[in-house]
Amino acid sequence: MLASRTPGPVLQPADRYATLNGPIINQCVSQTLPAQTSMLTDNRFDVLIFGSGAAGLTLALHLPAHTRVAVLAKSTLDEGSTLYAQGGISAVTQAPDTFESHIADTLDAGASLNNPDTVRFTIENAPAAIRWLVELGVPFTRHDPNGQDHSFHLTREGGHSTRRVLHAADATGRAMETTLLDAARARSNITLLENHIAIDLITGSKLGLAHNRCVGAYVLNRRRHRVETFRARNVVLATGGASKVYLYTSNPDTSSGDGIAMAWRAGCRVANMEFNQFHPTCLYHPKAKSFLVTEAVRGEGGRLLLPDGTPFMEKFDARGNLAPRDIVARAIDHEMKRLGEEYVLLDISHKPAPFIKQHFPTVYGRCRELGYDMTLEPIPVVPAAHYTCGGVMTDLNGQTDIAGLYAVGEVACTGMHGANRMASNSLLECLVFGIAASGHISAHLQDTPEPPGLPAWDESRVRDSDEEVVVSHNWDELRRCMWNYVGIVRTDKRLQRARRRVDLLQQEIQEYYSNFTVSNDLLELRNLAQVANLIIRSAQLRKESRGLHFTLDYPEPDTRKPPTDTVLTPGQPQDIDVAV
Repeated sequence: MLASRTPGPVLQPADRYATLNGPIINQCVSQTLPAQTSMLTDNRFDVLIFGSGAAGLTLALHLPAHTRVAVLAKSTLDEGSTLYAQGGISAVTQAPDTFESHIADTLDAGASLNNPDTVRFTIENAPAAIRWLVELGVPFTRHDPNGQDHSFHLTREGGHSTRRVLHAADATGRAMETTLLDAARARSNITLLENHIAIDLITGSKLGLAHNRCVGAYVLNRRRHRVETFRARNVVLATGGASKVYLYTSNPDTSSGDGIAMAWRAGCRVANMEFNQFHPTCLYHPKAKSFLVTEAVRGEGGRLLLPDGTPFMEKFDARGNLAPRDIVARAIDHEMKRLGEEYVLLDISHKPAPFIKQHFPTVYGRCRELGYDMTLEPIPVVPAAHYTCGGVMTDLNGQTDIAGLYAVGEVACTGMHGANRMASNSLLECLVFGIAASGHISAHLQDTPEPPGLPAWDESRVRDSDEEVVVSHNWDELRRCMWNYVGIVRTDKRLQRARRRVDLLQQEIQEYYSNFTVSNDLLELRNLAQVANLIIRSAQLRKESRGLHFTLDYPEPDTRKPPTDTVLTPGQPQDIDVAV
């Protein structure tokens, strides 16, 4: 029976979203249909997936053909971090490379904070995932596709001790996303929905049920301008990370921490949120927005230089320009602030022009559009937030703390990355855990009950916002605050100041925006503020420098005890002094 015909008890807004450490946005879009008619469409599925990138689509494609699957994207289906991934996918595909070597490199890059079991699980399952992509038709670059040697061309990126990164020119993510989407469109059991923005998860505790299982979600349909209710036996968060919480980021606008914030409000633990990896080389240009320059440029001989042409990486690490990206990003940030420079230079112009154009056509083309010729001159670059190493805590099956709720990809903290993600391990993690989660869901699907009837979204107190410009300014203020005070190099005092500002913003969101018309900007502001709070709280708990997280107050790793995760649990406030 449709949920609209059996709505069950109507939740009071304060009960529905009386969440822990989070703002309250209770109402839906104004001028919508009445609650009884807003649910005439049966949005009922076996598996509801938020996110249409590598993790979400991999999971969807590995589910049995009889499974009713919905994949929701907050923008267009291909607009996500996967599309813009220029590097590649790391995997052991040929001798003399070994699993043990890949594991050792990953543990070293993660500054010993990785979970060794997770690392081994991911790396040992990598070859099978790569074979699946090849069979699916992902056009990985080969040594000589028209000659005798059809083997894959492998590159070496920062932190890898050998060449083990498969790529499709410098647009690996685009090739993967296109191929996965084509495969998903060909599956009759998969429903693909664009412009659907998740608002909040629906759990048994919010419904007053004895078993706290995730049974669906409230979703803003941007095209119909209304909030819809989706029911599902299993819900998957594949929403990506939270890089947009910083002013400069290499990720698209979709990376606003939606899944992390929703999971936290639903009652899931998060871990290692302080480790937000910065990509060291993003193109610096007022019209470039956030264009990532792949680390493969350094892997193929690119040199980092100060604006006066002086090399500097060797004084930070013996590996020089091939050092892991956390060291490179920290070094660039250090030199920029020390000298008061707006950027540093990345130079590969000493390589032959045909080589540059063949290996980096996307980067070369974009630079030419902006007036740079990387075959003749160095290009200006800056560090930019690139990857959220922490996230929602999961096991090796992608399960969260709440039954029926899974998290895969960048939204999750599996223990794979530790204090810093090694280059090209992220797409691999999406594949391996997407496959693992699909297997777990499939194995238990018959034993999973159908979701109950769910109440429609409460629109009784909604009003239109007269402060859209203020919402935008709050959004910008938050990102600047995080960039200035919670960036690569931190101090206790900077974190205290950031915490105070974010706490005030969250209070304002709850007091002034709780009854406003739901919009994309307002939802992003709410989620970004929540994620910023989690990042700062996690950073305040870590009294050491590890991986990319460097604090001037504690410049060395804490060797008095084994490295530990910073775990935040909803309902357990952190007793941290936020006074300046």
